[in-house]
Amino acid sequence: MKVIEFTGVLTENGWVMPAFVTLDREGRVVEITARPPEGEFTAEKVEGYAIPGFQNAHSHAFQYAMAGTAERHIYPDDFWSWREKMYQLALSISPEEMEAVATMLYTEMLRNGYTAVAEFHYLHHERDGIHYDNLSEMGERLIAAAANAGIRITLIPMFYQKGGLGQLPTAGQRRFISPDTDAYFDLVEASRHSLRFYHRASLGVGVHSIRAVEGESICRTVADTDPNLPFHLHVSEQKKEVADCLDFYGLRPVEWLMENLPLSPRFHLVHATHLAENEIAGIAGSGAQVVLCPSTEGNLGDGRFSLVEFQSLGGKWSVGTDSHIGLSLPEELRILDYGQRIYHHRRNIFHSPQNPDGGRYGLEQMWRNGWKAMGQSDSVWFGAGEEFDAVVLDKNHPLVGNCSPENLLSTLIYAGDSSTFLGTMVAGEWVIYEGKHHRLPEIKTRFSQAIRSLNNR
Repeated sequence: MKVIEFTGVLTENGWVMPAFVTLDREGRVVEITARPPEGEFTAEKVEGYAIPGFQNAHSHAFQYAMAGTAERHIYPDDFWSWREKMYQLALSISPEEMEAVATMLYTEMLRNGYTAVAEFHYLHHERDGIHYDNLSEMGERLIAAAANAGIRITLIPMFYQKGGLGQLPTAGQRRFISPDTDAYFDLVEASRHSLRFYHRASLGVGVHSIRAVEGESICRTVADTDPNLPFHLHVSEQKKEVADCLDFYGLRPVEWLMENLPLSPRFHLVHATHLAENEIAGIAGSGAQVVLCPSTEGNLGDGRFSLVEFQSLGGKWSVGTDSHIGLSLPEELRILDYGQRIYHHRRNIFHSPQNPDGGRYGLEQMWRNGWKAMGQSDSVWFGAGEEFDAVVLDKNHPLVGNCSPENLLSTLIYAGDSSTFLGTMVAGEWVIYEGKHHRLPEIKTRFSQAIRSLNNR
């Protein structure tokens, strides 16, 4: 047994202060009490407040290598021009470089309080488009990166088939392509086999987007994959995507989903930026969830998600960092909230009838629905028998140390960043402490070598 004494721990029933956390040998919660447990023990004393570790519900790890390098003006400068620069990176990165970049990225996620990541993975093949002998070569590199950093990963190999609605794939997409559902199912099985290399890896499935997979193949993929696995897809990110879908199918993207698929809490619709009222209601009513990526959506000029309308219907959402132009969870939530405030000309957008505390509401939406995006739907905050994954707010930070318990979460979300954290724990062990990972020098060296080899910065 292991006992850790925190200044406070946030549980389902509120703050426990002080908090003694008893863990078993696997780092699972035995009990959390306000008084020392009985018996003889030596507690590790932590001057900080433990809150549940964050879930990053949407990641394209390789894109971290180009973060900040696509900001020189060209005309027209939009999502589609950015995509061409992203394709250049996708065509050049090797498996070794992928692992090095992803390890650095996942280490930075941990530093920012994320303890789990859903990796929306579509870079599958050799540079010439021929598949590797191991179909899951690139997926295994991502799993190895997660193991090296110490973060949980849900690997989601994505089905990518077409260059657009009714279009053949382009040369820039050749590393992504599975020609049909059988080829995709082979990739899924190879990915499942790769999970054996890391005990904190799990599997999801999905299609890249409606524009990237034929409608019949989307339906078969949903029907013939394990219904217990989370199903992810991009949808309605750009106005052009909506217009193209209307031209091709006579329906908007989410309308097509509602007419052709059994939408349910299994589904995680990434971005969903441009929705009609019936689509907002359809997603919320089905229990399907939206994955929002505010810093990336802002960087790409995607548009504003209809959060207030979605929220009023009980819609559920999680948060991802997508292209990793930003990695701070408080910043992601602030961008999301402030964009709504500017549009609606009022404050305190994050709330529900049951939860008027904006900080707690934002954290709960991100955490509970983020776990569902990872494929786990029955977690509670530091529940008995669950591994103790936490981000610890530093009691000696000037704002945190002088804050009442009822204002701690809003202080984090609206005035915090990674400097607010003392560190991050996975299964009761520090993976980040005082801003540092124990393997940081090695991880940084490998990352720098990969970037020099890619020569894209």
